[in-house]
Amino acid sequence: QVQLVESGGGLVQAGGSLRLSCAASGRTFSKYVMGWFRQAPGKEREFVAAIGWRDGSTYYPDSVKGRFSISRDSAWKTVYLQMNSLKPEDTAVYYCAAGGEAAANRPSLRWEYPYWGQGTQVTVSS
Repeated sequence: QVQLVESGGGLVQAGGSLRLSCAASGRTFSKYVMGWFRQAPGKEREFVAAIGWRDGSTYYPDSVKGRFSISRDSAWKTVYLQMNSLKPEDTAVYYCAAGGEAAANRPSLRWEYPYWGQGTQVTVSS
């Protein structure tokens, strides 16, 4: 079993930065992909970033590329999402997710991730 706990959300002005953290426990993660997704009110949950736990490969959609950066610590216990140049449209609940080989092959698809955190709210004011 995998447990994921997000932190670091909050209120920030447009143009500002936040760093989200996701603490992982319960299983080793050497074969997993870790992802971040977000969900705004009335919208579907969408892909934000992913990182291959073993080789560190990163994936981003065009909407956040160049502004967001995903990373992991050397102990393979925490994954981070650094968010810069935030926009009001980035406002959402942000979720951390963990997946296996299926997620590694298709890291942007939320249904490939069996494990999810509880989410952390990010609000960007204009």
